[in-house]
Formats: sequence, C-alpha cells, structure tokens
Amino acid sequence: MRRADVVVVGGGPAGWAIADACGRAGLGVVVIAPGGKRVWAATFGVWADQLPGRFPGFASARVLGNGRELGREYVVLDNAAVCAELWAGPAEALDDEVVEARFGRRGATLLLGSGRRVACAVVVDASGPRRVVSGGPPRGVRVEQTAYGVVVPSAAADGIVRSGDAILMGWDRPPTFLYAVGVSSDRVLLEETSLAARPGVGWDVLRRRLHQRLENEPAALAVERVRFPVDLPATPLWHRGSVPFGAAAGMVHPATGYSVGDALALAPVVADAIGDAWPRGPVAAAAAGRAAVWSARARVVHAMRLHGLRALLTLPPDRLPEFFDAFFALPPDLRKAYLSGREDVAGTAGAMAAVFRTTRWEIRRKLVLSRY
Repeated sequence: MRRADVVVVGGGPAGWAIADACGRAGLGVVVIAPGGKRVWAATFGVWADQLPGRFPGFASARVLGNGRELGREYVVLDNAAVCAELWAGPAEALDDEVVEARFGRRGATLLLGSGRRVACAVVVDASGPRRVVSGGPPRGVRVEQTAYGVVVPSAAADGIVRSGDAILMGWDRPPTFLYAVGVSSDRVLLEETSLAARPGVGWDVLRRRLHQRLENEPAALAVERVRFPVDLPATPLWHRGSVPFGAAAGMVHPATGYSVGDALALAPVVADAIGDAWPRGPVAAAAAGRAAVWSARARVVHAMRLHGLRALLTLPPDRLPEFFDAFFALPPDLRKAYLSGREDVAGTAGAMAAVFRTTRWEIRRKLVLSRY
C-alpha cells in the first residue's frame, strides 16, 4: 500500500493547484488522475488580478462586454506552461482512478482501478462535477453552461475581434453570445456560448449558430466543446470526510461559470489551513480545509449569486442584452465585486441593487420573482 499525507483526486487546474500548494506547505502529496500528468485540453480564462504571477498566459488588455470596455485585463492560461510549473513542485502524480474511498478517524484508504491502494490522512476531491469521493454527481437535470468553439488563425478573425482584444460577451444574436479571445500570439478562439439553461443548449445548435455568425467560416485549427453545471451546491454535507475543492465544492460562479481563478487564488489558503490543523489529526485537518473553502461570507455571496442565476433563467432571450448592458455599465468596483469578489458581500449586493435600479420594470419584476 502506498502512503501519503494528502491525496488529491483529479488532475485539472483545481486539483494541481491545491496539490502544489499542499506540497509547498510541507505535506507529502499524491495526485490521482487518469493520465497522471496530462496537459489540460480546455481553454481557461481568468482575470489578471486573480492570477498568481508565476502562472503564464496570453493577456488581452482591451476587454469588451456587450460592446463596453471593462478596463480589466483578462488572461487565457498557457496550459502547457502552467502544468510544467505545477508539475515541477513536490506533488507526485499517479496514473489511475479512484473507485472507492474508505474513511476513518486516522484518514482514508483509496481503492484504485488498477487494484492498488493508497492510504492518506486527508483526501481532497478535485474531480469536478463527478465528485468521485464526495457524494457523486448531483441528481436531477442541472443548469448548465454550454459552448461550441473553433480555434482559428488570428488573421482570419480580424473582422470579428481585434488582435489583443477579448470579447467576453457579444450579445448581437441572443439567446447565445460570442466569446472571442486570443489563446496565443497567432490564434483566436471563437465560441458560441449559452450562459445558463436547464438542460444546457446542445452542441449541434451552438455549432449551427456559430456557422451562421461567421458566414465565411475559416478552417478550424481545433474544436472546443464545453458543458458543465453552474448550480452545484457549496461543499455538500455528504463530503464523507474529504475536502471538496474547485467545481467539486461548488466553486463555480453560478451566473458566469468561472471557477479557475478562484481555485488558483484560494489553493494556498486551503493548504495552509490543512497544515495549521495537521497536529490535531486527520479529521481536524480536513475540517479546517473545508472551512477555508467556504467561509461564512463566501456562502452569503454564493447565495446571492444563485439568485442572479435564477434571474437569468427567467429573463426572455430578447431581454438578455439589455440586462447585461446594465451590468457592464456598472462602476468598475461593483462589476469586479460581482464577478470575482468571492467574499465581498457588500460589493455583490451593491452590484445587484444597481442593476435592479437601472433596468425597466419588466426586468425588475423578473428579478424579484425569479425562482428555479
């Protein structure tokens, strides 16, 4: 049986971020994921002010939301370089998958698909919506964000997005919008995106809408398909003793779908909490990690953002551009609070109140009465 202080289940950005942070805190860490050290295929965008300086990416200084400049730099992660940085740390990788977890007061034993077993004091579940060791996928039809995109040469996208710019939301063709960002110095991702729907809009629909939008569509260098739930509950009561982290902990912004920036920023905080409680034993260390993921203020903000999600679901498609125009017209500090102020209760409430005040009564009524 292999032994470790901390086992991280899942090899995505959240998994490797918390594994690297725990390793740097002096804990022995093993990451268990199919493929072991495998560069992520998906495109991950974060706000530059959330990104730790050692993680490289391709920055867009001019960022547009519904045609408005947001005055905030946006970065698409250089996945290969970020992975190399994280893999160079003390955390080890195991190419396998967890099929069963047995928890006790002295930690946990994980049974793997290969037949091997790994014992540890603390398990971090960073397996995304699958929540491999913290309760499994949520039941029922979820509210999902879906997207279909193509990567094309930057020159082929000149008529859509300027080099060095990023379009986070182009609402000229509701109910879906254009997400267009540079992913390198010579490539751009053009993505038709559905923000929130239950169930999510299918890829075939999004692909047709993207083809219509592009008209003379350039040859794709790569294709990207996105589908993930945005209404996962905050750290579930059935965590079974693990520390859910990232999407497994419900750290997806309910109204935008963003999560990677929070995971990169929060990983050292959670690792330090686990390390500080380590002398009190595995149960205390895991409890400290869970508490660091979801502080009381973060839970309040999450609840307010869920209300924002409910509002989006009730708005007619032709009202979405007006709603987001009101949001992007907010003062920069309020926009920032709502988009990434994970514990900013006052700023989040202020942003929501300001949008309410500046929209017409038809939309206000939907915001007040919104429910799942």
